[in-house]
Amino acid sequence: MKSLIITADDFGVASQVNQAVEMAYSKGVLTAASLMVAGGAVGEAVKIARRRPGLRVGLHIVLVEGRPVLPPGVIPDLVGKDGCFCRDMVASAVNMFVRPGVRRQLAAEVRAQFEAFAATGLVLDHVNTHKHFHLHPTIAGTILKVGRDYGLNAMRVPSEPRQVLMAAEPGRKVAPAYVTGPWSSAVRRRLGRAGVATADQVFGLHWSGAMTSERLLGLIQNLPEGVSEIYMHPATAGGYNGDCPGYRYAEELAALIDPAVIAAVRAGGVRLGGFRDLALTPGAR
Repeated sequence: MKSLIITADDFGVASQVNQAVEMAYSKGVLTAASLMVAGGAVGEAVKIARRRPGLRVGLHIVLVEGRPVLPPGVIPDLVGKDGCFCRDMVASAVNMFVRPGVRRQLAAEVRAQFEAFAATGLVLDHVNTHKHFHLHPTIAGTILKVGRDYGLNAMRVPSEPRQVLMAAEPGRKVAPAYVTGPWSSAVRRRLGRAGVATADQVFGLHWSGAMTSERLLGLIQNLPEGVSEIYMHPATAGGYNGDCPGYRYAEELAALIDPAVIAAVRAGGVRLGGFRDLALTPGAR
């Protein structure tokens, strides 16, 4: 059986994203959203999630390029002078790995984000991280340790089968995932040992910010067996605080409500849902 989770990331960062999430869920094929608990429009996002109880909401942990939940003075080694997380992922990753004090700050912030999600009263569907920072072993370990206290049972592992990408967009060359591939495999094994479920394959990394109708349709028409996740970044428009230059936000929203995409899901007999709907098994591949 082919099962599919279609997730919108950055829920709560801005009203443009929130509006797109509600539209894509109510009129399209979106099934889940990942909430930024320190986002500038998180209150609006929570209201939308409450009036759309079928929308599965997870925690989008932010540790880079965003605002923390804790006051900057409590986590001085994780933030810059502006009070936001450092943008240099390599430097942050090294500090977290080698400095015990930084790891304690990391654990405190991760717990604060889980706590903020719990305070919304929403059921935790899944966990992932901004920029896939949980591929860092220290961050993955921290999330697993803290997440046990908050019902963590499913996480994203960004591993895209190249053959599916090439079938979805014939003629396009797709390079092997030399950088993320080994880290993704290691995290998947670790999650499996911890009893945390994962999708069999995840799409969205190669076409991040550019998941057009044609590409989304191609993925659905070539969807492998098992449970797949496609994550996207829909918004009614860019230009908000925290957006990424060059991302085709409105096109991604259009893809999610495209009648051809909706018809392809129905024609393919694809089962849609969130992580907790699809009965994933720990460490599934």
